[in-house]
Amino acid sequence: MSGPLPLRPRGGHPRGTENDDAFGADDTLALRLARPPRTAPDDGRPRIRTGVALRPARADDPVDRLAAELADDAGAAVHPYEVAALLESQGLTGDRIQETYGHPDLFSLADAVFRRVPRSHPKPPVPPDPWRPDHLRCALRGLLFALPGTAYVLAQGAWGSSASGLYGLIAAALMSWAWSQALSHRAYSRLAAGRHEAGRTLLRGAPLGVVAASVTGLLVAGPGAAALFAVGQSCYLAAAGLLLVLGREKILAAALLPVVLAAAAQPWWQPPHLLRTGLPLLTVLLATAAAAHALRSALRATPAPGPAPPLVGSLPYGLFGLAAGTLTAVAGQQEPYAVIVLTLSMGPAEWLLYRYRGLAVAALHASTTPRGFRLRAARALTVCGAAYLVPLALGAVLVGASAARLLLLGAVLWIALLLQAFGAAWPSAAPCLAAAATATALPLTGTVSVPTAQLIGCTAAVLALLAVAVHRLGRPTAHA
Repeated sequence: MSGPLPLRPRGGHPRGTENDDAFGADDTLALRLARPPRTAPDDGRPRIRTGVALRPARADDPVDRLAAELADDAGAAVHPYEVAALLESQGLTGDRIQETYGHPDLFSLADAVFRRVPRSHPKPPVPPDPWRPDHLRCALRGLLFALPGTAYVLAQGAWGSSASGLYGLIAAALMSWAWSQALSHRAYSRLAAGRHEAGRTLLRGAPLGVVAASVTGLLVAGPGAAALFAVGQSCYLAAAGLLLVLGREKILAAALLPVVLAAAAQPWWQPPHLLRTGLPLLTVLLATAAAAHALRSALRATPAPGPAPPLVGSLPYGLFGLAAGTLTAVAGQQEPYAVIVLTLSMGPAEWLLYRYRGLAVAALHASTTPRGFRLRAARALTVCGAAYLVPLALGAVLVGASAARLLLLGAVLWIALLLQAFGAAWPSAAPCLAAAATATALPLTGTVSVPTAQLIGCTAAVLALLAVAVHRLGRPTAHA
């Protein structure tokens, strides 16, 4: 300790004088420690008692009596100097210390009292959870991942009936997902410096992403309706990514409302062809206008000059987006409804990512050894992972999809996102890329089917990601 603690004296008389007659002959140290404190305030905080070897207390020993009197305050001391400050606050003089207690000075008496009283340190209060998730926001984001699919239901066939048109849309979507993941990472990194910097990053990157995805769709589908649809799809995905980064989820939901309502009404009402193509276009225009407004608001913020992170730092996040999109597209070709379940699960997945970080911080405060923390961190990982996968399995059963393939794909995405939240970019992207390559390339050999190839790739990726997660997240420094 660097100095004495500011302890308030209990009374106006020094101990060992007028108040000596308040102690009976049987008032020993052991009896006093067994009684509830008489004057110490109850702050409601639990106390940690560390037993020490005490010699038998004697009622005629003035030091024992003093230790019993000050047991409540002296027990919380971590060094005899704190007890010395306590004794000094009681008004004890050097002469009285020598005459009454038989010690040469204040520090000698403080050391004797410190040794007689067992340690009783109050536990520090539990800090608030810094990773408390926003329940409404996570639920809304989960819906925003799935609701754009209603535009494809509403405008079905608008891109033509050829296979190249469909492949063009898929290729453009994969490019958009990859670009959006990399751009979002870079924008979030700049958002730590300020909204102006994040806005500048999005202003430069979003239009380039639209061009890259549109050109990809044109090259695969060729000129025609599919290429135009790919342009609209690319514009929407870029605008949606921008709004999500800037925290404008509600505005994006409002932009999706026209196509969602029209698609939901199809069992009772078949909208005319003009509405089937016009409403998705309206959603694209609304989302783009909302993104432009949000970007303009961000650019009005006060600039915070500083070096921008290198572009290569966002590369693994873009590659992860490409791998995740590829795995999802492969699964969608086999079981489209399974993809709907997976996209709806992204909201709970994000909520559980926050929940795991909160549980890990709580484990950090509760653990006293590295091994204890590793066990608690592994338990939190198991609980959160199971909480994500169990509803996913129920959804697979509900839509009649393969639960094994959907669970493995969901586990790959969730663990990879968790590792990305802790900055492990390449260790999370590499297994996902390997799984995507396996799911797409292995069936070309003619040895295994597409579902089997996806099962093999995702199983290997889950094992690799899980090993990395247990190793990295089991270290206390990862959560400090």
